[in-house]
Amino acid sequence: MEGGGTVTCGSWIKRPENVNLVVLGKSSRASSSPSVLEIFSFDPKTTSVYTSPLVTYVFDESEGDPMTIAVNPSGDDFVCSTTNGGCKLFEVYGGATDINLLAKKMPPLQDAGPQKCLSFSVDGSRFAAGGVDGHLRIMHWPSLRIILDEPKAHKSVLDMDFSLDSEFLATTSTDGSARIWKTEDGVAWTFLTRNSDEKIELCRFSKDGTKPFLFCTVQRGDKALLAVYDISTWNKIGHKRLLRKPASVLSISLDGKYLAMGSKDGDICVVDVKKMEINHWSKRLHLGTSIALVEFCPTQRVVLTASKEWGAMITKLTVPADWKEWQIYSLLLALFLASAVVFYIFFENSDSFWNFPVARNQHGGPKIESILRDPQSSDDQNMWNAFDPLDM
Repeated sequence: MEGGGTVTCGSWIKRPENVNLVVLGKSSRASSSPSVLEIFSFDPKTTSVYTSPLVTYVFDESEGDPMTIAVNPSGDDFVCSTTNGGCKLFEVYGGATDINLLAKKMPPLQDAGPQKCLSFSVDGSRFAAGGVDGHLRIMHWPSLRIILDEPKAHKSVLDMDFSLDSEFLATTSTDGSARIWKTEDGVAWTFLTRNSDEKIELCRFSKDGTKPFLFCTVQRGDKALLAVYDISTWNKIGHKRLLRKPASVLSISLDGKYLAMGSKDGDICVVDVKKMEINHWSKRLHLGTSIALVEFCPTQRVVLTASKEWGAMITKLTVPADWKEWQIYSLLLALFLASAVVFYIFFENSDSFWNFPVARNQHGGPKIESILRDPQSSDDQNMWNAFDPLDM
């Protein structure tokens, strides 16, 4: 991925027909180049990104550097916050190779100041922004009608995530607290419980559609933990040491099967959610620097990572391969054929109604003619003849 500047933020954009793009925000480099947004094509065969961008948007100097990007699940637009100019909306249009951007103002966030966190709900119906100043906003999308406008939600917003059904928003603060909000009416629902020596830092809701949980990275003294909360009670039900070092970023795959954590010294690990075991570990991927971004590709087991020192990287994960649709149908067909063969073998070797065993003194089993004889058989007539004639 060519171009000057330091990568500050990024994300995947899922377009129609399973086309995936990568959008990166880059800060100005010693005033020699302006701050920009660049969109790159992703090659699924080589699991790599093309070096030259499809389109570039140049920020005005007064807007500062890009900070955070949140992409609408539809892939039709995304929001980018900047250090000086609040937030800006970008509409994405065009085909796979002729992508264009249309920048628009966002009145509710135009002069809101730096936003540390931006997030869309899974269904794309709601949007949330958490400021460096602790100001939290939740709004309907795309109308931008305000649901919640809370200036003192936190000391400073650190992370946020919507639940799978878009009913809840979890937010964390730099002071170690975490809150849950109802997104329908913006009501502050509860605080997550924690011990006095614990700081809740990052959060992600489960996304696999089974029993819903909230995963949080927790720092307890010098121990880094991944805690799990049951969202029916909001009680912590357990924790596990996985990354074993402070996490700088937390992400979850679109299908909810995997969690990814990036460390403050350049490692990433990918965790199987059902087993709560590490399936992939890339040590020193961004050697000696904090990972600012880990994002799962929407359609492949690939992650996008970024840091200020090493820029953006694409990493193919060493996790078990997913079943393809044609493989599932092939397995079902094979099971059907195997069942048919087993049934045939059983039929040929069993004492079925049509295949009685033949004794030595018998000439053979009952013939089909005797079974399907005329209803007025000799047995029937003998049965009626056992009675005396009726007097009429």
